[in-house]
Amino acid sequence: MRRAHRPGFLELRGVHKTYWLGTTPVRALRGVTLSIREGEFVAIMGPSGSGKSTLMHLLGLLDVPDEGTYRLLGEEASRLDDDALAALRGRTVGFVFQQFNLLSRLTARENIELPLLYGTGARRGSARTLQLARTFGLVNRLAHRPGELSGGQQQRVAIARSLMNRPRLILADEPTGNLDSHTQHEIMSLLAKLNRSGLTIVLVTHEEEVARYARRVIWMRDGRVLWDRRQRGLAGGRVRETAVTTAAAEATPDAGTLARWRAFLSPVVGHARAHLTEAMVSLQANKVRAGLSTLGIAIGVGAVIAMLALGTGARRSMAERMASFGTNVISVHAEWYQPRGRSSNEVITRLTIADATALLRAHPAIRRTAPMVWSGGVLTWNGKDWSPGGLGVTAAYEYVRSCHPIAGRFFTPEEDRDRARVLLLGTTVVKELFGEGSNPVGQTVRLNRVPFTVIGLLPEKPGWGGHWDPNDNFIVPLGTAMYRMSGKRYVDNIDIELEPDVDIDTIIDKIKEFLAVRYRLKGGKEDAFEVRNEVAWRQAGAAMTNTVTVLLGIVAFISLIVGGIGIMNIMLVSVTERTREIGLRKAVGARRNDILNQFLIEAVTISVGGGVLGILLGCVAAFVIAVFLHWTVAVTPWSVALSFCVSAAVGIGFGIWPAWRAAALHPAEALRYE
Repeated sequence: MRRAHRPGFLELRGVHKTYWLGTTPVRALRGVTLSIREGEFVAIMGPSGSGKSTLMHLLGLLDVPDEGTYRLLGEEASRLDDDALAALRGRTVGFVFQQFNLLSRLTARENIELPLLYGTGARRGSARTLQLARTFGLVNRLAHRPGELSGGQQQRVAIARSLMNRPRLILADEPTGNLDSHTQHEIMSLLAKLNRSGLTIVLVTHEEEVARYARRVIWMRDGRVLWDRRQRGLAGGRVRETAVTTAAAEATPDAGTLARWRAFLSPVVGHARAHLTEAMVSLQANKVRAGLSTLGIAIGVGAVIAMLALGTGARRSMAERMASFGTNVISVHAEWYQPRGRSSNEVITRLTIADATALLRAHPAIRRTAPMVWSGGVLTWNGKDWSPGGLGVTAAYEYVRSCHPIAGRFFTPEEDRDRARVLLLGTTVVKELFGEGSNPVGQTVRLNRVPFTVIGLLPEKPGWGGHWDPNDNFIVPLGTAMYRMSGKRYVDNIDIELEPDVDIDTIIDKIKEFLAVRYRLKGGKEDAFEVRNEVAWRQAGAAMTNTVTVLLGIVAFISLIVGGIGIMNIMLVSVTERTREIGLRKAVGARRNDILNQFLIEAVTISVGGGVLGILLGCVAAFVIAVFLHWTVAVTPWSVALSFCVSAAVGIGFGIWPAWRAAALHPAEALRYE
């Protein structure tokens, strides 16, 4: 015995829907009430503006009524949020459009399988796809894009897509409006065949020839149902109910914790992979535009890395220069001064070797002292003469000024005391007298015609600009310089090495007080000696380098932000161009988060791709700067990581608004967009 159709499959009661064109209301539906049973074939007819398409959108859950109720499978549409509507639409309703609404960048197979993306998260359903392709004669056309298909083939692809998720309701909006009469008959015969298999079909048409395939015709005008009548219909056959398998029936026994985790993670991973693939396909469809956006980010990231490398290299170079002249060093010099109360006769103070020894008691933070005198001369070797600068220093100078020989040795305190005729040469002196790469240790040279033995080579010191070469000098023992060469009885200055992390200003005050007491100075004693804080000017140099680095980084980050604005602009254009596509995706079951994630992944893909390319550009730029400009650069892992993370953040930050705008589009309005 044949079972009766179940009422309540689709029910509308007193449905009203109003649109606004600016300030003008357009009442598309006015109190529509109707009921469609499962398995029916219904045609909705009426003139343009009668409300047919609006009713279709409501039936397909693309829109909800302003007033009245709409129930599908017992679910009240007005009580469901956007995601719940999308979920119910994706598993229950299939759409066939007049304009086909196929995505031009996808093949026929990919268009058919599009609903899977928002159902299981898969992008392939080989068995189901082949089954549908055989049914609609598309087996040999699955690899072709829509532009390579005829109108009838495109509509068949659209029908196959509507059936991919095994819906219970097919909504066809003017499905033959763009087809010739022969193809129209083929498409309507296919729909009739689907109806005979048990599917509920509701189609909108203005052609009576098409409406004759239906067994029920509803006529609308001005948003109202004027009449509703049944007819034999060309679909023929008897309607049989579709067997519905519940989730409970398909459930498999619990296989334990691992199975539950697999069941949870599988759709998540599937959706993520599918969205990433969709994003890549979309970007490949606009290669030039995506490439230019990627290039903008790459230039920004490359600029950040290059500028940070330049700044880091400058800091390191500054630190090396400072370290080569000693760390935590201050220098004491004797000065002319005029005591208070005197109107004439300035007084000059003197510094002696004994003062250098006594200064060790001035403060506990004083580690070493190194008195020195300036003493030039002419060096002669093998007929060659050279006139470098000269220094007379004690053995402590090696440690105070970091002058550890690169070959040979430094002189000893005993050699200083005995006024030995030994010396150490700077690299410039070695090059001028002995030639590049020579090692003159052990050789005898004449200094002002007096023989001296070379016992060591001084390390190369970086220059500070100008004409002064810190490597064009020699060093002899202090006693030798004072008593054998210059006849000086006083030292020119005393270098003092301090313990690290001390209050240098306090120590300077203590040194001045100590020397004032030692020399019994009165009035104006603070001017009697100059104590130069080399640490301070080195810190000032480091601060200036840091400031320049920050400024360079800011300029580079600005270029990165400009690239991000480019991404936002491109994504906004993409959202506008793909409005109908967004409506289609929502029609096949896409939720707000699905659309949001897809556009956001596209933006992040551009920015991450630009970040990777920018890292390569930045490293190449740093290499070019180092090789051709001979500047010190240093590409550090943290700068690479920072630039990459910032580029990803730029993609998210500047892509979130266009993605949100895409996700917020109303599906019915998006499908109507021209």
